Amino acid sequence: MYPAEIVLPMKAELTDEGFGEFLTAAEVDNTLKQEGTTLVVINSVCGCAAGACRPGVLMAVQNAGKRPDRLMTSFAGFDVEAVNKIREHLLPHPPSSPAIALFKDGELVTMVERHQIEGRPAQAIAQHLIAAFNEHCN
Repeated sequence: MYPAEIVLPMKAELTDEGFGEFLTAAEVDNTLKQEGTTLVVINSVCGCAAGACRPGVLMAVQNAGKRPDRLMTSFAGFDVEAVNKIREHLLPHPPSSPAIALFKDGELVTMVERHQIEGRPAQAIAQHLIAAFNEHCN
């Protein structure tokens, strides 16, 4: 488990921009079963989260014509209960952090795993997400 003094500033990069936090398994289940779209970011301390994932997600959300109904995040190695529950909803995809998932009406419709984040610029991730938003969001 990572110490709070390391994690909290990285969490704030998303929560300060309107992302809610999943802290418990019940919150994950209750939110993902709702009608509409939910973007979920499994945040991480790694360099690809800092350099590509978080900036790419924020670019997508700030520049998309269509946006998910809910923006949520949870931090791997810190929000353990919530991340474990999110990963159940992401099966058959293996555990990945960072990771970005879009759910629609409780079903996973887009998944971006760590190997699709590493080495890619934030702009490419944003473009990919905007295309997913255009396809699945109102």
